[in-house]
Amino acid sequence: MNPTELTLLAASVVEAAQKSLPPQLRPLAATVPVHFERGPDAELIAAGFEPDILGLFTGSALGADLNEGQPMPAEIVLFLDNLWEFAEADREIFGDEVRITYLHELGHYLGWDEEDLAARELD
Repeated sequence: MNPTELTLLAASVVEAAQKSLPPQLRPLAATVPVHFERGPDAELIAAGFEPDILGLFTGSALGADLNEGQPMPAEIVLFLDNLWEFAEADREIFGDEVRITYLHELGHYLGWDEEDLAARELD
């Protein structure tokens, strides 16, 4: 599947995931931009992230002020080539993994830690 097709499929999965959220979370999710990238850049890998990372939340969590230590607004990045490889080139598995990864990263925006995410089966 080419990058454009992966992006379109992933975007439709994210949109469906947002629509399936509880009503009180939908407006919050809509405020966090989702970016689709092929894979992590050299800077992320140099910072210690694994080359096969599936997704990443950056910026300030909900309710946190932008400050010198975290000057960037919130965003979610999904690494499509890694997700596609993880899914072993299966469209259905890819869709499931995009949804889980998106919700996992959204959970970080909501302030959930790894334990909270595991309790919601988003680890």
